Amino acid sequence: MNEYLRIGLIVRPHGVGGDVKLQPLSDSVERFRSLDDAYIEKNGKYTPVKASNIRIRPDAVFVSLSVSKSVEDAERLRNTYLCVDRAHAVKLPEGRYFVCDLIGCEVYDTEGVHLGVLTDVYETGANDAYVIEGKRKLSVPALKKLLASVDVENKRIVLDSGVLEEVGLFED
Repeated sequence: MNEYLRIGLIVRPHGVGGDVKLQPLSDSVERFRSLDDAYIEKNGKYTPVKASNIRIRPDAVFVSLSVSKSVEDAERLRNTYLCVDRAHAVKLPEGRYFVCDLIGCEVYDTEGVHLGVLTDVYETGANDAYVIEGKRKLSVPALKKLLASVDVENKRIVLDSGVLEEVGLFED
């Protein structure tokens, strides 16, 4: 599992003091209210930073970062990710998973048929949808009745065969 979780994409500088505008990558922007310790992900490396002066808007989060004191500093952070380590991640309720933990899971049905590897998760409005790459590309909604078991530690997901027939969309 990834040690760091992306919580926001830095999209641009904000103001002249080095603040940045984030596109939140979290289900809840409220998680930013308690943000203090974070990391900048750039070229596969993680630099620790302190976050402060957090302002939450409906479409964005504005934040001051300890490594950014000027517009030029903030500009160098453009298109990088703000991350947290697992110790500072939001605690998920039972049955919820971080997308990065789902990606790469081997997917089977309850009859033991290997369907492929989960390669993408996207939001549809009603619920997330999983993309599974195998002999045939498969898209399925992330429904509780479909997910027979999810074991992110062992990278294995099992889908209920009967429900899969109803909701699975195979690409030809």
